[in-house]
Amino acid sequence: MQTRSPLKLAIFALATGALVLTSGCGGKGGKNRDTAYVARDVDTLYQAAKDRLDRGETREAAALFDEVERQHPYSPWARRAQLMSAFSYYVARDYSKSIQSAQRFLSIHPGNRDAPYAYYLVAISYYEQISDVTRDQKVTQQAQTALNELIRRYPTSRFAADARLKLDLVNDHLAGKEMTIGRSYQRQGKWLAATLRFRTVIDTYQTTSHAPEALYRLVESYLSLGIPAEAQKAAAVLGANYPGSEWYERAYRQMGRYAPATAAN
Repeated sequence: MQTRSPLKLAIFALATGALVLTSGCGGKGGKNRDTAYVARDVDTLYQAAKDRLDRGETREAAALFDEVERQHPYSPWARRAQLMSAFSYYVARDYSKSIQSAQRFLSIHPGNRDAPYAYYLVAISYYEQISDVTRDQKVTQQAQTALNELIRRYPTSRFAADARLKLDLVNDHLAGKEMTIGRSYQRQGKWLAATLRFRTVIDTYQTTSHAPEALYRLVESYLSLGIPAEAQKAAAVLGANYPGSEWYERAYRQMGRYAPATAAN
């Protein structure tokens, strides 16, 4: 959903404990030499992966970090390589593999100090795949679940604050999807189906930017269904919470036009 700088993300990731490096020999050969799956000592292999990442060759870096774990599964470097692989795939926008690598890290090292960052990589990988509200929102719901999980497990971590901001945007997006469907039902004259969608916004996403319009659309729908008393309730809530909004002004006019007796009460 947001434009990001891979360089800034790399610097951000390097600030975590998972990316602390020890000295080692750099793999300075050509591309084939660096990425060939041949047995190498762990220091050289890890440094070759890092060199690729530093040069922006993120897919090659991820493959080499994976190779560190394959060739040296019991080395302390294997744990670092798992997380670096997840990060490299993320920067390469291969979000599925980033999620897989991060979840693998969490399954093997659930109590590791870098677990919050792994949870963050899972959440942000889902978040980056969110599509516009006219399309299926399964991945948006996955992002919501992952962000909530991060906040629940590590509420004071450095990643929780960013997760909360993104969660607000995710909820706004999901509310927008409900509004899109509800308005479509209204255009088709399916007033009851529309009402259910707008009620979902009010009940589940009441803190989002869509709440005022959802209340107004409820007024419209209830009036069309011939339930002016329910329309009056929605208008009253709208007036109490958003008295100066365009949506309240429109609801007031609708009530005065189609249910003047109810509006007068």
